[in-house]
Amino acid sequence: MGCGRVGATLARGLERRGHTVSVIDQDADAFRRLGPEFHGKTVKGVGFDRRVLVAAGIKHADGFAAVSSGDNSNILAARVVRETYGISNVVTRIYDQGRAEVYERLGIPAVATVRWASDQVLRRLLPEGSEPQWRDPSGMVRLIQLSAHEGWVGRRITAIEASIRARIPFLTRFGQGMVPAEATMLQDGDILYVAVSNEDVPRIEGLLAEPPLPQ
Repeated sequence: MGCGRVGATLARGLERRGHTVSVIDQDADAFRRLGPEFHGKTVKGVGFDRRVLVAAGIKHADGFAAVSSGDNSNILAARVVRETYGISNVVTRIYDQGRAEVYERLGIPAVATVRWASDQVLRRLLPEGSEPQWRDPSGMVRLIQLSAHEGWVGRRITAIEASIRARIPFLTRFGQGMVPAEATMLQDGDILYVAVSNEDVPRIEGLLAEPPLPQ
């Protein structure tokens, strides 16, 4: 729902990946953003109107994204889709960060536009910080991006996991992502992605910011 710049980009991206896409917007002119190569369905109307949702194929949908410019419309549409049509794979764009956090706790993943933008800036200003790359809907678990102290270089990723008592599901090396194998060792410049509970963030930040303890 929503065919602004975000919605149009999302629709084209999903279609390129082989998905069948329907786009809802109140303004028929907005569908021009989809471009001539878009072959999905377009439906003019309000995204929380059940007749509009049915026309868009909601009864057979695997997911729903509410990315219009209105928080209230996005929230209402997300709730209708979840509660009326039983679709759990719903994502909502919300400008109000406080509202986004409330809906995440209710199990509706929300992208708070202001928070997302500020997080992206922080990751670039503070490359060694641990701004979360991902949070689970409950807000209790996160995936953080960290650079380790040079003293950790040359250690196996499995040994680092044991030392910090946390999982490192993947890392980036020279701009390329990789899932560490048993023998993978940390190299200078690697960025670690660590899965942690919220209360463990300060402990893990502190451990990786310092050289490892002598073995």
